Amino acid sequence: MNIQDAAIVITGGASGLGLEMAMTLAGLGGRIALVDRDETALAAVPEVLKDTVSCVCDVTDPAQVDTTFADLAERLGKIHVLINNAGILFSAPLLSVGPGGLTPHSVEDWNRVRSVNLDAVFYVTRSAAGHMVRTRTKGTIVNISSVSAAGNAGQSAYSASKAAVEALTVTWAKELGPWGIRVAAVAPGYTDSPSTRVAVPESHLDEIAREAASKRLGSPAEIAHAVRFLIENDFVTGTTVRVDGGFRI
Repeated sequence: MNIQDAAIVITGGASGLGLEMAMTLAGLGGRIALVDRDETALAAVPEVLKDTVSCVCDVTDPAQVDTTFADLAERLGKIHVLINNAGILFSAPLLSVGPGGLTPHSVEDWNRVRSVNLDAVFYVTRSAAGHMVRTRTKGTIVNISSVSAAGNAGQSAYSASKAAVEALTVTWAKELGPWGIRVAAVAPGYTDSPSTRVAVPESHLDEIAREAASKRLGSPAEIAHAVRFLIENDFVTGTTVRVDGGFRI
């Protein structure tokens, strides 16, 4: 797909990796629409994105999602690309042992992570793909997974949600292919982004970098480049591209 003039919707697009993707794709001539629950962050995007379409939406609310994408379809004409980027990074083991004894993983946290990282991907893709099919638009859907989808100690909820996203990537590629819609995913490794540095202690990040074959964290620009590749290469579908610096090998 040619990015020039393509209507590209990015969830969680007002900050972090989503914002980097928006900057990269806007620079290639894409017509960007940012979907984010943070109205303040949407208002503070860099000047180059000031003319983009912005929508405040809680993607964990299916009714809000359907309303938002109906509005986006009307304002953009068509939706050519969806990037399911909205998500939260969360770490907690199944069981924790401390001075107070044994503490099990919180059910509330399990549900919260699943809601943002998995349920929202289902709601958003259902709505966006529906618009693509109804308008006979050949489109591309890119899901953002994680190196943790393979299973990572201390990340029960996060790993499970991202593994499920990779399974849906294959499922939807098979289901939507007949309508000319490709579905693929990018699985970043640990990336030097604000959300990573908030969620992971500096000492642990240093240890992670040492364990990777690349001996460093990834950059948001490298993740955005992988997303660009998946949009532009029309022969890629149903697969996950791992951009993790060799963390898994």
